[in-house]
Amino acid sequence: MPLRTVRPFLAILAVAGLAACTATPDNPAPSSGSPTVSPSASQGASPAPSPDTETTVPAPSPTALPAPTAGPGAGNAELAIMVKPSATEPAVNYTLVCRDGVPAAESKHPNADAACAALKNNAALLSPAPKDANRVCTEQYGGPQTATVTGIVDDIPVEAAFARTNGCEIGAWKAAEDVLGATGGAT
Repeated sequence: MPLRTVRPFLAILAVAGLAACTATPDNPAPSSGSPTVSPSASQGASPAPSPDTETTVPAPSPTALPAPTAGPGAGNAELAIMVKPSATEPAVNYTLVCRDGVPAAESKHPNADAACAALKNNAALLSPAPKDANRVCTEQYGGPQTATVTGIVDDIPVEAAFARTNGCEIGAWKAAEDVLGATGGAT
């Protein structure tokens, strides 16, 4: 079969196969062997996308867990705390487990009583507000210390990072210094 004859034949088969694959009870496949052309397609307009066509509309995000509210909480926490005094010093790691604002026996924290009390008094202590590009912070340097806190406070996952590189971060550090521990309380 000459190549001129094969190409149109393959195109018709492809269109008929696509029509058969996308047929629904509301939109049956054409019964004839030739493709159906809509009036808008014959006038040069682009055809409507098929149901399988990808779009640029983002999928809805999964429901985020609510952040803890500021103010008193239940005082239950299971946290891993890592404080790095400087880039050259080794990290110091603590475990904090609180039940009703009281440290549990498995806590390995320098001042677990103060840390658990701080979390019971303010359940949102480790959930700082998202960084806002328009937020103005003083350009002061508070030190090389960094810290991360991961775990759960009152059944809500927590993943917080702290530093002392500007006034806003120093403020968040000072608010959480009881939880950050002895090394975390650096001034």
